[in-house]
Amino acid sequence: MSLLSLEQISVAFGHNPLLSKISFSAEAGERVAIIGRNGAGKSTLLKVISGEQIPDEGVVRLEGGMTIGQLPQELPDANEKTVREVVSEGAGEAHSLMSRYFKLLEDFENDHSNELSDIQTELDRIQGWDLEQRVNHMIQRLALPADKLMSELSGGWRRRVILAQALISNPDVLLLDEPTNHLDVPTIEWMEQQLQQFRGLILFITHDRRFLEKLANRIIELDRGNLISFSGNITAFLAFKEKMLEEEERANALFDKRLAEEEVWIRQGIKARRTRNEGRVRALKALREERSERINRQGNAKMAIETKDKSGKLVAEFTQVGHSFEDKVILQPMDFVVNRGDRIGLIGPNGCGKSTFLKILLGDLEPKTGSVRQGTKLNVAYFDQLREQLDPEQTVAENVGEGKDVIEINGQNKHVIGYLGDFLFPPERARTPVKALSGGERNRVLLAKLFTRPANLLIMDEPTNDLDVETLELLEELLMNYDGTLLLVSHDRAFLDNVVTSVIAFEGEGRVKEYVGGYQDWIRQGGKFPTESTSQTDDAPSKKEKAKADAKKAEEASQKTTVQAKPKAKLSYKIQREFDDMPATIAKLEEEIAALHVTTSAAEFYAGDADKVQKTLAKLAHKEEELETTMERWLELEEMQNG
Repeated sequence: MSLLSLEQISVAFGHNPLLSKISFSAEAGERVAIIGRNGAGKSTLLKVISGEQIPDEGVVRLEGGMTIGQLPQELPDANEKTVREVVSEGAGEAHSLMSRYFKLLEDFENDHSNELSDIQTELDRIQGWDLEQRVNHMIQRLALPADKLMSELSGGWRRRVILAQALISNPDVLLLDEPTNHLDVPTIEWMEQQLQQFRGLILFITHDRRFLEKLANRIIELDRGNLISFSGNITAFLAFKEKMLEEEERANALFDKRLAEEEVWIRQGIKARRTRNEGRVRALKALREERSERINRQGNAKMAIETKDKSGKLVAEFTQVGHSFEDKVILQPMDFVVNRGDRIGLIGPNGCGKSTFLKILLGDLEPKTGSVRQGTKLNVAYFDQLREQLDPEQTVAENVGEGKDVIEINGQNKHVIGYLGDFLFPPERARTPVKALSGGERNRVLLAKLFTRPANLLIMDEPTNDLDVETLELLEELLMNYDGTLLLVSHDRAFLDNVVTSVIAFEGEGRVKEYVGGYQDWIRQGGKFPTESTSQTDDAPSKKEKAKADAKKAEEASQKTTVQAKPKAKLSYKIQREFDDMPATIAKLEEEIAALHVTTSAAEFYAGDADKVQKTLAKLAHKEEELETTMERWLELEEMQNG
């Protein structure tokens, strides 16, 4: 029996038909991958199924009583809610009723007996009394830190929490939009196992081809407003699709030939017009209308990297380089050499030290031990996974052209609108603000901007996020033919296997080792990640966390030596407000400092205006000093509160 069915669904934005009278049905046990080009309507289809988007026409049917769980593409907020609270919110009505029930019980001054009775009846009806037990079970199953604040977790761990929130209501249908974004490889493989155990219906969008191969048992593709359904895995589908496109091209060629012949006939002289029949004229008109309605397939992007003059043979050399933050070892002392033409992938859990490694290599961070020797004639281009190099308020053309209408590509001048056409941005889209673009389109803008800069050392941090399969394959080909040096941070296992010639693996506790080959070669050579990807923060533990840990240790030591713990000192209202606001202030300062580090690490930063460089460096120093002062004050107030 079908859990879900769509009947003649249509959605259009302006003159652009995203979905054109599509229909399909799906059953429990199916894991349906939705594929298609960026902008083809994949996320729109999920929104139609969930009820967030009302279709222009058509009907969505769910079997009676069926529930939907969702894993959105965006990360959940890094707020001050605990993991337990966020997971509980996924229970919807049961969570709301339980929250209201306990709130009324705490109000001793008023009689709420009638409302409490109504809530009890509703909780009995929806079996909501076991909510706490279900939350505990889900937290244990997904190995979540129940009492941690969301603000203390990395992106990958917040993604785990939001998956638990989606599963807590025991949904019959699970909708996943780019579930592997912000996840490291161990967590992606963990998620694959979790989803393979799900017994309901899964519909998911992903750019991760290995994830797609392992999870999907049915493929639906959105192509020019139409839906193609195929039962089987992605490999079989691609073979089927290639044959289907060949048939389509043959049919279009025959159609165009017939149309051309009729156009010649209608334009013959007076004699032909005297003998022509009206039926044939009407048939020609119908052919013209059919041709005008044909939506041609979008072409492939045309990317090219301009390589600056070759660097020296040596790009960088590590001699017993080691690094740590406080008591956390990031890199154990190691020797390592990067030569011109190397294509190296960096793999490891989030927070293991990949970004620190790159900063040391580029000379932006001084290692604790050892030395780094950089090569000569280096010109660096850096791809930032957070897309902080893009101004969301500016148009695509303004971001790429940086105020100029003409840019120089491989020694030739090219209009920025024409250049963006190679990256699949038509003129009207090139004049659209970046904030209005999809995630995949923003990635293409960043690639277009990056490739305007000649470089012989290319550093790419998660370049595959949100890209469609065709663009991914084109980027792979481009990087394989790149004659400069490539350092690639990626959790896309297929992309790594296809592009890099060696990997640097971060295997836990600061152990870093180089292997020949890609991700699968690393696995075959006995490589493995730590048993559990427990890193919940960035490379360096934040001072906020350290302060909390130190305070906790001090409190535990005090309890061991004192018969009775001192009562907490009560702070004045003003100081208490100051103390309560400090976590948000610290988080904001850390974000500002991170953004300034990105600016100052850009290759072109020091080549710019000298006054601007000095002002930016001064601002960075001031913010770091402000953070230090704020942290010291935070510790001081915490000690006062703890008595």
